[in-house]
Amino acid sequence: MGEVRVVKEGGVGAPADVVYGLIADMREHHPRFLPPAFSDFAVEEGGVGAGTVTRFKLSVGGRTRSARMRIDEPEPGHVLTESDVDSSLVTTWTVTPAGNASRVRIETVWEGAGGVGGFFERLFAPRVLERLYADELQRLDRYARDQPLPAAG
Repeated sequence: MGEVRVVKEGGVGAPADVVYGLIADMREHHPRFLPPAFSDFAVEEGGVGAGTVTRFKLSVGGRTRSARMRIDEPEPGHVLTESDVDSSLVTTWTVTPAGNASRVRIETVWEGAGGVGGFFERLFAPRVLERLYADELQRLDRYARDQPLPAAG
C-alpha cells in the first residue's frame, strides 16, 4: 500500500469568489462543468458548501466506480474538500485570486492498494486523473467566464 496523489492546476478567467461559489454549489453549478466521465450526479443532502453529500459514477480507464462524497470547507471561500464516505479518497479544491482571475488546484489523495494491483494503480491512475482534471479545469474556465459578474457595491 502507499499514498497515491494526483494534482492539476489551471487558470480560470473569473474572480476567485465567483469561481469558489461555482465549485461549492453542488446543486446548480458544479454539475455543469463536470466532464462526461462523470454520470448520475445527484445531491443527497444540502446543496451548497459544507454538509452537502453528493453521489455519482465515474468512468475512467475502462472502469466505472460509484462514489458518495461529503463536502467540507476547511477554509470557506478558499478550500473545499470532497471526501469519499466509503474510502480514504479526498479531493481538495483550492481557489486562489490572480488579479481579476483565479488559480484553481485540484488535488486527490488516497491510500492505494498493495501488491501488483497497487503498482499499476500508482502507475496509471495519476495519468488518467490528470487528463480528467485538465478537462474539468477547462470546462470550469469556460463556464465561469459565461457567468454574470456580481454588481459592484
